[in-house]
Amino acid sequence: MTDVLRAERLSRTFGSGEAEVQALVEADVAVRAGRLTVVHGPSGSGKTTLLNLLGGLDRPSGGRVVLDDGRVLSELPEDDVLEVRRTRIGYVFQSFGLVPVLSAAENVEVPLRLQKVAPAERDERVAAALERVGLAHHAGQRPYELSGGQQQRVGIARALVSEPDILIADEPTGQLDSDTAATVMELLVELTAEQGIAAVVSTHDPVFISLADATVQLLDGRVVAVG
Repeated sequence: MTDVLRAERLSRTFGSGEAEVQALVEADVAVRAGRLTVVHGPSGSGKTTLLNLLGGLDRPSGGRVVLDDGRVLSELPEDDVLEVRRTRIGYVFQSFGLVPVLSAAENVEVPLRLQKVAPAERDERVAAALERVGLAHHAGQRPYELSGGQQQRVGIARALVSEPDILIADEPTGQLDSDTAATVMELLVELTAEQGIAAVVSTHDPVFISLADATVQLLDGRVVAVG
């Protein structure tokens, strides 16, 4: 099975001298289509740093991130990285990241506007994405009118509306109660399998870890176990 995304000896250092912090140290991670890879470990272990590097939101101090077409994401010009992020990668954030003044549908529509998708196709794809996450009847509501779980499902719909082949979710259930978190977990597992997405999710939640197809355990910036 081909790796859609691969980290090779990936390292990230912040600061310098006595203030230097090694947030990630020579991590090797392979992400495959149709597989949910869960990254776990205690706070400060490097989970967010790893996901930011895999998703092209940051550049490594050492090592590289390689796409399945052979391009080295971490070495591409910024314009090319932006294009990969727009067309191939969907992001889900712990803080939901929704625009307060926009409705659910308008939030989901944002990536399609950036891609200059025609209005009729935008409407169709937004409706389908909201339907898929169970929010078809909440399209006109703004974030403050939705529960935390509903807001996160809007975030998932927004991440998937551009039909990416890679999904990166950083602690997507971190701000949710256990029942709501379970619903979001199940949705991500289903979407990964049904749409053949290569999903990378960071979490502290042992239930989420148990649902993974593959796991990567981090401790002090190092991969200490792969399962």
